[in-house]
Amino acid sequence: MVSKILRIIAKGIAGFVGLTVVLVVAFKWLPVPVTATMVMDGNGITKDWESLDNIDRNLVSAVIASEDGRFCEHSGFDTEAIEKAMRANMEGGRIRGGSTISQQTAKNVFLWQGGGYFRKGLEAWFTFWIELVWGKRRIMEVYLNVAETGIGTYGAEAGSQRYFGHSAARMSRDEASRMAAALPSPKKRAVKGPGGWLARHGNRIERRIGIVRRDGLDACVYN
Repeated sequence: MVSKILRIIAKGIAGFVGLTVVLVVAFKWLPVPVTATMVMDGNGITKDWESLDNIDRNLVSAVIASEDGRFCEHSGFDTEAIEKAMRANMEGGRIRGGSTISQQTAKNVFLWQGGGYFRKGLEAWFTFWIELVWGKRRIMEVYLNVAETGIGTYGAEAGSQRYFGHSAARMSRDEASRMAAALPSPKKRAVKGPGGWLARHGNRIERRIGIVRRDGLDACVYN
């Protein structure tokens, strides 16, 4: 009986690993058709997949400046950011996250929104695989195509068309910084005409774009 249960568990693990490899390899080349977040969005889905060649570098630099300044340095997990987030959360006040762009991409593509140790464990698993198989450029390309950029709006192209009336291929630094500032909470944060803290945050991101370029913090995406 025990051996039978162990065989079932072993087959389940092997099947999961096999499915992981198939999906990760497939999405290295194919556009991600839909995600769990999109399916569960009651506001409908507006999206338009675009190659990274058709997304302005300003937006790449802006999301690195805003979300993950060590994107080109880490292998999927920024231990320094995680430690800082843990210390800040233990001290109380505003909850901080330590997720990298790679982790967010893994979550957005393969999993669901929300917390919990089980989902975080799966997120780490898929993060490891996309870093190994996709590489930084593909991770950024997928991230900018599946990230929620507004209510019922997904990806850089759909977001740029919605807010600015033109393609994501030609975004100014101001436009890119506004979209990057709203990305963590696009249903609540305004891209156009933000005020208060959000406007100041967007301005900070816009200034950091120059630092990202100067220090080559987005170089792994383009080299």
